[in-house]
Amino acid sequence: MSSSTWQKSSYSAANDNCVEVRTVDEMIEVRESDEGDTVLRTTPTAFTTLLHAVKAGEFDHHA
Repeated sequence: MSSSTWQKSSYSAANDNCVEVRTVDEMIEVRESDEGDTVLRTTPTAFTTLLHAVKAGEFDHHA
């Protein structure tokens, strides 16, 4: 199994409540640091699509 270490979001600063991401066997895993047992696993393509949608503000109206 090939995996990397969890990477913290640069927007979290010193706060421990943040989004973390890593790669495992050519997949992307995402979790919240304060809910480490819950992990979302997805493909790099789907993760890239999600990031583009977030950056484009597609989810802003759900706040």
